[in-house]
Amino acid sequence: MLEECIRKQAKELGIKITFSLEEEPLGTAGPLALAREYLSEDDEPFFVLNSDVICEFPFKSLYEFHKNHGREGTILVTKVEEPSKYGVVVYDQFGKIEKFVEKPVEFVSNKINAGIYIFQTSVLNRIELKPTSIEKEIFPKMALENQLYASELYGIWMDVGQPKDFITGTGLYLSSLKSRNILPSANNPCIVGNVLIHPTAKCGENCRIGPNVSIGANVVIEDGVCIKRCTIMSDSIVRAHSWLDSCIIGWKCRIGKWVRMENNC
Repeated sequence: MLEECIRKQAKELGIKITFSLEEEPLGTAGPLALAREYLSEDDEPFFVLNSDVICEFPFKSLYEFHKNHGREGTILVTKVEEPSKYGVVVYDQFGKIEKFVEKPVEFVSNKINAGIYIFQTSVLNRIELKPTSIEKEIFPKMALENQLYASELYGIWMDVGQPKDFITGTGLYLSSLKSRNILPSANNPCIVGNVLIHPTAKCGENCRIGPNVSIGANVVIEDGVCIKRCTIMSDSIVRAHSWLDSCIIGWKCRIGKWVRMENNC
């Protein structure tokens, strides 16, 4: 389903996307070795992103920072309020990473790995085609050789790898769109708070949609439906007078009439 969706997006955007598929789990570094032939087609640096984080993805500024320091890799880092819960990144005033400290008892840093990187192709020489952790096996060695820098992320960031966090992250991202005047305004009394509705979606009468709702393409919301803190993916139908709260509704789903769903994520 995901590959099909990505291929569709690629066609619509007129771009080429190449898939590299793991036959068995290879950790966070092994897949780069698996995709070596694609990543090393030229000497240009390449981005690596964890798929379960959301932020405003500062690709341009990260690329420029990476090119300016001229080393092998750059990690995007983000500030956290309770660093003792995380592995933190310690770096100097220029961004050169000195070390990584796992769940520090005493304060050494409040910056953590945000899961977004840019590398020179030479980093592939460090990675074998086997299960490998980029965080525990590759990064510490790069730091010891002064080949790894940190660039700080400003603005929102969240790990949305768990369904409940995806719901929270959606609300956070919609708030970010609103603050930057990117969220389309809705002249509809049924809309409450931050809501993003695809232009092809259809909403019936006497509904209450929001806050923190995202509705995908070709979704049909019938009359009298109440939805809050939900994501509804494309081609789904929510029948009349249903009530949805804190749910993730997948592609091509059908929710019957007078259904009540809560925390279904």
